[in-house]
Amino acid sequence: MNIQTLGVVGTGQMGCGIAHVCAQAGFQVFLQDLSHDSLAKAHASIDHSMQRGLEKGKLSAEDKASALARIRTTTSLGDFKDADFVIDAGPEHWETKKSLFETLDVLCPPSVILATSTGFSITRLASLTKRAGQVIGMHFLHPVPVMPLVEIVRGLATTDETCERASFLSERLDKTPVQCNDSPGFISNRLIMPMINEAIFALQEGVAEVQAIDEIMKLGMNHPMGPLALADLIGLDTCLASLQMLHEGFGDPKYRPCPLLGRYVSAGWLGKKSGRGFYDYAPG
Repeated sequence: MNIQTLGVVGTGQMGCGIAHVCAQAGFQVFLQDLSHDSLAKAHASIDHSMQRGLEKGKLSAEDKASALARIRTTTSLGDFKDADFVIDAGPEHWETKKSLFETLDVLCPPSVILATSTGFSITRLASLTKRAGQVIGMHFLHPVPVMPLVEIVRGLATTDETCERASFLSERLDKTPVQCNDSPGFISNRLIMPMINEAIFALQEGVAEVQAIDEIMKLGMNHPMGPLALADLIGLDTCLASLQMLHEGFGDPKYRPCPLLGRYVSAGWLGKKSGRGFYDYAPG
C-alpha cells in the first residue's frame, strides 16, 4: 500500500485538521482551495495548531518545521494528478460536491481512491464516477489532531481493498478506523446531532439556561463537554447542515432542526470560530 502523497480538498476546520495530521505523519500533502487568501489562512491555522503541539511537548521544533514543509497549497485540482490518495473535506453543498467528484474522477489516475469526510451518501457520490469501488467515506471528527476516530463508511459498491487501504491510512495517521455502512449521518452524526438538537429545543423552551444544560450532561452523564459547548466547537452551521441531511435522508420529523439553531446561524453566530454561539468567545 504505497501511499506517499495525499490531496486534501478544502481549508475549513476539517480540511486543515486532515492536512495537519497527514503532514505530521510524514506524507506529502497538496492542500487545495479556490483562493490564495483561504490557503494562506489555512497554512497559518495549521502552523498555530502545530505550535500548540510543540508547546505541549508532542513534537519538536524540527518535526514541526518538517511537517509544515510537506504541505503544498494550491488553487488547482490539476495538482492532484500526482496524488496517491485524495480526501475531500470541501463545502457541504451537493452541486459543489458533484462537480468535485466528476472532476477528480477525470484528473486522478484510475488507481487513486477518492475518500470524503462529507455527510452526503457515499453510494450517491460513487455513482458520479467510473471508480465506484474506490469511493469511500473517511469521517474525521473535530478537532482532527485530537480525536482518535476515523469512521470508515462503506458505500454499496465500495470494495474490500478500498476499505483496507483507507483503514491502513487511518492507522498511519495514528487514528483508529471503525467501519460502518452508508446511511444518513452514519453512526456518529446520527447519534450526536439529535442530542445537540434536543438541548437547543430545551433552551428555546426555557427549560434551563445554557450553562445548566451543559452542567447537567457533564456531571450527570459524565460527558467531557456539554452539548451546547460541543455544538459551538463543531460549528452551528455544521450542526444545522448535518440535521438537515438527517431530516431529508430519513424523512423523519424527529430530526427537524430546532428553529433557534437556524436563527443563530442566520445571525452569523456560528460558535467558537465566529466568536459567538451559545457562549461568547470574545476576548475577556
